[in-house]
Amino acid sequence: MPREAIACPVQDLSAFAKSLRKQLAEQPEPPSHLSLMNMLARAAGHRNLQALKAAAAIATPAKASRLPERQRIAPARGPRHPDLSDTADRALRQFDAQGRLMRWPTRYLVQRYAIWGLWLHFDGKRTYTESEVNTILNARHGFGDHCTLRRELVNMKLLARTPDGAEYRKQPARPEADVAALLRELRARSAQ
Repeated sequence: MPREAIACPVQDLSAFAKSLRKQLAEQPEPPSHLSLMNMLARAAGHRNLQALKAAAAIATPAKASRLPERQRIAPARGPRHPDLSDTADRALRQFDAQGRLMRWPTRYLVQRYAIWGLWLHFDGKRTYTESEVNTILNARHGFGDHCTLRRELVNMKLLARTPDGAEYRKQPARPEADVAALLRELRARSAQ
């Protein structure tokens, strides 16, 4: 497991040393590694090691750059799409310029709209195996969770599967008007 560097700025080294010496004197035997780290954090003015870590995370915005790119991508901001409802616009902002779903929305209704965007990429005239469904979903999203997407497609009755999960079929469905507007925009993005 890689070690995480934790910044521990000390404003008054003398007070830090006195606090640490006092804590060590109260110990009947040498402290464990974790106990010593907690003592250091308290000597620096924090409640414990966890509080020090939280303060260090807030103080260093560079920490975000260590996240994988798919987790650093923030939802698109900016002007709203004039032809879409607020929910459809939120769902559209979860997709990139090529029509790939880049993050799983937190709001349930936005998730439902986003699933419709994936439903577009299935052909209603053929039967798919589970691995073919996974391949299509992996090509159309960027956060690495095709299982959730496949399950949601089935739960929303946009895909049907056999009881053993061996075969999947796209179900005919008629989206609501604002979902249809979202699908038109996603088709345009995917065509580019």
